[in-house]
Amino acid sequence: MIPISTVRLGPAVEAKVLEVIRSGNIAQGPVVAEFENRFAELVGARHAVAVNNGTTALVAAIQSLGLEPGDEVITSPFTFIATLNAILEAGATVRFGDIRVEDFALDPESVRAQITDRTKAIIPVHLYGQSADMKAISAIAAEHSLAIIEDAAQAHGARFEGKGVGTFGIGCFSFYATKNLTTGEGGIITTDDDEIAATLRIMRNQGMRARYEYVMAGHNYRLTDLQAAVVIPQLDDYAALLETRRANAAALSEKLSDIEGLVLPAQLDGREHVWHQYTVLLPQGVDREAFVASLAELGIGSGIYYPKPVYDYDTYRDRADVIRSETPVADDVAARCVSLPVHQHLADGDIDTIAAAVRQVLAR
Repeated sequence: MIPISTVRLGPAVEAKVLEVIRSGNIAQGPVVAEFENRFAELVGARHAVAVNNGTTALVAAIQSLGLEPGDEVITSPFTFIATLNAILEAGATVRFGDIRVEDFALDPESVRAQITDRTKAIIPVHLYGQSADMKAISAIAAEHSLAIIEDAAQAHGARFEGKGVGTFGIGCFSFYATKNLTTGEGGIITTDDDEIAATLRIMRNQGMRARYEYVMAGHNYRLTDLQAAVVIPQLDDYAALLETRRANAAALSEKLSDIEGLVLPAQLDGREHVWHQYTVLLPQGVDREAFVASLAELGIGSGIYYPKPVYDYDTYRDRADVIRSETPVADDVAARCVSLPVHQHLADGDIDTIAAAVRQVLAR
């Protein structure tokens, strides 16, 4: 089976973890600080604040804005449920824009249509490893004095017009096991705002500015040195990893480009895609469940990220703080999307095997 993702951590990771274990300092400490500094440099931000997972990063970022009950946040309906859950956990009301097929991200004009006098922030989602249209979204945010919180969980190192995602507002990244960079579970928040960074550092540490100096009602959002030790060696090799993923994506697109009705992903002009996922849209009328099952029979793993807009589940349907809207593009994309393997651990010949299997199944 060629899996949709593979987690392999080499001897450099083992050595770094062992170093931390032998140091006796396994909670948040100097290795977390090293990770923060390295990741801030990768993104191009002044500050990076590590936390225990990507959802926490979103929650803390929203909390740092000091929103009041009834304040609204606009985001994408086509995302992992953590985006919606974080907004609700932080006590805000959520509205949804629609998306564009080209980048699977928020359509800026649909965002504009959702703005009310209670809107306080926009959360664009840089889905699958490619940036949203941050020029247009930033312009809308500036026009209406709105904060930007970037859900960059899948977009470590992605860029828009030369600027790293996570630097257009408050950036939120995940380091879950299958992400391009992983700590197993972990997250980080990036910002150029000194005050927000200071608030986040206090918030993640039970509200303490110094030991037993409590200045807010905080949380335990801390990451450990053990987790940070897992990711630091990966940063050394990240540029090479991205080149492999980009080469795999280009090769797969070349081999699938002539299939009628199959919509392939592409890196848009002015953007640098990091190819967390390679997501296609199946031709209209193709049974997606049958397609995925047939691929599996041929030894090809795949994933459906995500099968429905996030608001379209019973648990959210009747909530007053989840305001539904018409999102026809997101509805269509969610019904047709399938992700194919593109990761750096693909063996020689795997791209040919994946493409041949896709052709075989669609020809049935």
